Amino acid sequence: MSINLLGEYEATIDSKGRFLIPGGLKKQLPEGESRLIISRGIEKCLTLYPLSSWEPIVARIRSLDDFDPKVREFKRLFLGGATEVELDGAGRLLLPQQLKEYAGLGKDITLAADLDKIIIWDSSKYKQFFEDFSPDAFSELAATVMAGSNKQIDKS
Repeated sequence: MSINLLGEYEATIDSKGRFLIPGGLKKQLPEGESRLIISRGIEKCLTLYPLSSWEPIVARIRSLDDFDPKVREFKRLFLGGATEVELDGAGRLLLPQQLKEYAGLGKDITLAADLDKIIIWDSSKYKQFFEDFSPDAFSELAATVMAGSNKQIDKS
């Protein structure tokens, strides 16, 4: 099953470290999937995976060579802190404190859908990212990334 999560959503972390999954995003999650995995993102953010998105990643990681030091380092960085969380009856998720600190999340957060996962940013850092990125830089990035993906498609 392919998940295509879309959109950007604002949320607020309460005094207990919980936030409400916005309705527009919650509707896009796979039916009946209330358990998710939250982990450190590649940048200073968090990544929230529906279980159906997380399981193929874990399968791929299991197939990596543990004798390779880079694999072990990657696994520590990527899997370290990964935690299963569950939506409560009100549709809220509890953020593990160490992950909240890692991402530098304040009270206001942005949930940015990323097709099969949700990236959680501190709202001010997320807005700053877009303010710092010029239209010309975005155009150049798009041309580079999409040209690279076309080359990969042509090779297969």
